[in-house]
Amino acid sequence: MIVRTMIKEDLANVAKIHHKAFSRQLHSEEWLLCNFNAYPRIRLFVAEEKEILGYVQWIEKSGFRREVVLELEQIAVLPSKQKQGVGSLLISESLKIIKKELKQRDATIKHILVTTRTDNEAQKLYKKVLNAQAEVVITNLFSADEVLLIARNPFIEA
Repeated sequence: MIVRTMIKEDLANVAKIHHKAFSRQLHSEEWLLCNFNAYPRIRLFVAEEKEILGYVQWIEKSGFRREVVLELEQIAVLPSKQKQGVGSLLISESLKIIKKELKQRDATIKHILVTTRTDNEAQKLYKKVLNAQAEVVITNLFSADEVLLIARNPFIEA
């Protein structure tokens, strides 16, 4: 399995994964295209093994700074491939790529933010891979209560 930067030709397949994972969100392909076109503020990566198994979307927050605060804005894996390490690999490998890109402009990752529903089991993934810790619960934000997790000064291998 490889993790690579998403290309425009991946859009339809990634939109299918998005639609399955986030059923309350509409117009998957249009939304992903907007984000794809926002590079380098928004970076999208895919995990691939004969087919696209999942994707992750990162957003650089509050301008281009030397100490970058990234948000893991969205991650999704095909239902048949969940709990097989795809999500962990997507996060860790895409962060390595981002770290190299940031180094070219003399920047580093300071913190990583993640928000998710309080009942989302993916919190375990964010804690395991990023060492992200819950900071605050925001009631009734989207479809339920959301928890904001922060990985402070994350260690990311190059």
